[in-house]
Amino acid sequence: MLVSIVVPCYNSEHTISDLVELTIQTLQNSYPDYGVEFVLVNDYSKDHTMDIIRSLCQKYSFVKGICLAKNFGQHNAIMAGLQYAQGDLIVGMDDDMQTHPSQLPILLAKIQEGYDLVYGQYPVRKNSFFKNITSKFNAVTSRILLGRPKTIVSSNYWVINRMVRDEVIKYRSFNPYVDAIFYRVTHNIADVPIEHFKREYGSSNYTFRKLVKLWFAYFSFSAVPLRISSLMGILLSSIGFLAALAVLIRQLIAPSSQLGWASIMCAMFLFFGFVLMALGIIGEYLGKIILTLNATPQYVIRETLNAKKEEAS
Repeated sequence: MLVSIVVPCYNSEHTISDLVELTIQTLQNSYPDYGVEFVLVNDYSKDHTMDIIRSLCQKYSFVKGICLAKNFGQHNAIMAGLQYAQGDLIVGMDDDMQTHPSQLPILLAKIQEGYDLVYGQYPVRKNSFFKNITSKFNAVTSRILLGRPKTIVSSNYWVINRMVRDEVIKYRSFNPYVDAIFYRVTHNIADVPIEHFKREYGSSNYTFRKLVKLWFAYFSFSAVPLRISSLMGILLSSIGFLAALAVLIRQLIAPSSQLGWASIMCAMFLFFGFVLMALGIIGEYLGKIILTLNATPQYVIRETLNAKKEEAS
């Protein structure tokens, strides 16, 4: 049994070496019969992350290094790493040691119960208040828009089998959202409680701008926003019709009564605001269609070390 560890790396010079060494030690202690390989994807880090990856590749033949030509984002980096993962089981973890290697045996034990995908679920998250709030928002929106099973709690720490990996790498869009692709492939999913560790170095690389970009990726996987805008349009049109009918009846009953310009202006702002919002949603879909038709790359690889691409079987 070969286990592939896919790690998207960004400014992780202080942690990536410890992550690899501790993961090797953990697997040797818990699963000594298992083989292991690492696919470390450098997402155009600004520090010495790639130098550390090079040294790890020289030290271990089972460590693969992938260097992207620019910063494509975490999910694009994961997709690049999956292309080079050859394992029977593929693990996704972060580079900051919050998805700690000590918890890996729990995930591996759970997926051997016959699941296609297992998430590590954190009873207590050791993130900032802002990150915790956005994680909860992401959980709600992913269930509504992406079809995540209601009983499953997702995270950045997961393990999939080879069948899921082979299906996931067929997705070629420039703007992937890995979890959404998982849900398209299988609903044979479980989660298992694990410990969430505190970040030891630096701060989260997920800025508000990157989180918004991630949420916009939902548009590639769901037509729900379009349906919501259509329903809102029907609702507001109905309210407008009823309001106009009420004004007409009022004028027939009391012709001398004054119309409220303030209420009319509020109604106009409400309706035009919704129209602009709906146009923005439609524009987001059209923009993604154009970029896809233009064959915008999902990622561009500048350099590989110890790496040979493994195509879907």
